[in-house]
Amino acid sequence: MVGFKATDVPPTAAVKFLGAGTAACIADLITFPLDTAKVRLQIQGERQGSVHTMASAQYRGVLGTILTMVRTEGPRSLYNGLVAGLQRQMSFASVRIGLYDSVKQFYTKGSEHASIGSRLLAGSTTGALAVAVAQPTDVVKVRFQAQARAVGGRRYQSTVDAYKTIAREEGFRGLWKGTSPNIARNAIVNCAELVTYDLIKDTLLKANLMTDDLPCHFTSAFGAGFCTTVIASPVDVVKTRYMNSALGQYSSAGHCAITMLQKEGPQAFYKGFMPSFLRLGSWNVVMFVTYEQLKRALMAACTSQEAPF
Repeated sequence: MVGFKATDVPPTAAVKFLGAGTAACIADLITFPLDTAKVRLQIQGERQGSVHTMASAQYRGVLGTILTMVRTEGPRSLYNGLVAGLQRQMSFASVRIGLYDSVKQFYTKGSEHASIGSRLLAGSTTGALAVAVAQPTDVVKVRFQAQARAVGGRRYQSTVDAYKTIAREEGFRGLWKGTSPNIARNAIVNCAELVTYDLIKDTLLKANLMTDDLPCHFTSAFGAGFCTTVIASPVDVVKTRYMNSALGQYSSAGHCAITMLQKEGPQAFYKGFMPSFLRLGSWNVVMFVTYEQLKRALMAACTSQEAPF
């Protein structure tokens, strides 16, 4: 089987922390255009009333959105906000994924048999902690992905300019805009993503359906991506709309959700579902497979360095 074999020594917290951040950055590099397409579809119709029809829509579907962006703004537009996205993943994924096992062990007091409740609690905790660390990078990433070069010019010229402009025009709180819905979203995403991956992988291994290798990691990650998309899409759309909104457009995340419901109907909460699934599904597969391999590679490197000649 291709890939690194599991070592007898379990990976340390530092290895998990570094491995999670690196794997998430690799996954982001590969799937970022899908994430940008998702953001564009989610904010579409934000300033349109219910009187507008689909005929006035600028983007239609995942492929249509990507092709329209390439045609009107150039291929580089698909990677708007990539720098902030990578900054986000190094700080965000390192905490929410890298510390998950350690926090789970804390809640189970070192027991090898973790209940679903303990897993959910661990996922919620690391998801919330990650938002507290990485929220400004998420705001800048969403703003960059949402801005269209063809409509009214660019709001920000660079990542540094975005941080400075938001802080200057909206105050320090502007960089933490949408923290509440983002905490809610990432608590949900983390629980759905990590706990589902954890449970599917444990079930496959205990039933001897697969060994702890690439096919098992791929299957578990794909299932986690689908479950996460179904559960987290409504909160994700509200988070994106609220983060990207102009100053004073919405008084709160709740007001944003109510406005969406009134003007666009319940289906608005699942705008961009297909790119969300394509992105989360592919992101989960790339991230978890890379993460598992990085953990093994790093532990193998550490073990070989410590081994006597």
